[in-house]
Amino acid sequence: MMILSPERKCGCKGIRSCAICDNDNIHKDEGRQLFEFTFCPLCDMAVVERSTMSKEFHVHQGGFPFLDIEVIPNFINENEEVMLVEEIDKQTWVLSQSGRRKQDYGPKVNFKRQKVHIGGFYGLPAYSRFLITRYNDLIKESTSLHPEFIPVELCNLEYKSDRGACIVPHYDDSWLWGDRLVTVNLSGATYLTFTLPTTDVVDGINQEFQRVQSYVPNVSRGSFCVRVLLDRRSLVVVSGPARYIWQHEIRRTDITTRRIAMTFRELSSTFSPASGNMTDEQRFGQKLLEIASTYAHM
Repeated sequence: MMILSPERKCGCKGIRSCAICDNDNIHKDEGRQLFEFTFCPLCDMAVVERSTMSKEFHVHQGGFPFLDIEVIPNFINENEEVMLVEEIDKQTWVLSQSGRRKQDYGPKVNFKRQKVHIGGFYGLPAYSRFLITRYNDLIKESTSLHPEFIPVELCNLEYKSDRGACIVPHYDDSWLWGDRLVTVNLSGATYLTFTLPTTDVVDGINQEFQRVQSYVPNVSRGSFCVRVLLDRRSLVVVSGPARYIWQHEIRRTDITTRRIAMTFRELSSTFSPASGNMTDEQRFGQKLLEIASTYAHM
């Protein structure tokens, strides 16, 4: 385990903060009350009240379709969860922003400058291989048209309440990373919260709000959120508008025990190899795929 030096107790920079560096102010931004819709994985709806009935017999009052979120409960069993946590904790944790700690397996990336290189990437960790195999088996068995999921990056993030850990509303990169964000949730349950920005920071926000308002006319922009329950041992896939138009976050108040998120990312179309003449980005993507698929990181 990583030993924190007296000089550097947390990994926060700039406007980020945690319970270590700014305990008096970390909850100020969470004071804004939003009307909460809850995601129902049985019918892919953001609803006012989630039903506990079966898929064949359940109804909701108020809500709207919230597509491109897939939650698979009990994706792994208890023994597999114990094994994964043990394997993860054998490796060094590195301080990250907002009270988190992390482990990165993937290329070295500067997203602001859009620069990427192999760095010390030797492959995804061996303990993670069965997760990808199992997820791809589910894709094959389903009626969806999703292609095989081939990740080239794994980021393990640790959240603990005593560190005020969270992740603020954000968009994941779409220059290097592809459509699907696949996360396995370990050790503790939490909520993934989705919001629409109040300004048009990306294309499609106003159109998405108008779609929501067509189902729920009394909502106003910036007044509501969608909460997705992530039980321990579950898998969640975020793609499409949920990834590119809605921002997502993990709130400090939703971390009540230690939680580890294993998030896998695939290549964007810019870096995905193609037949025939390939661009420099596609050739680099091909190299990443070759390295990642070895699962050689022990």
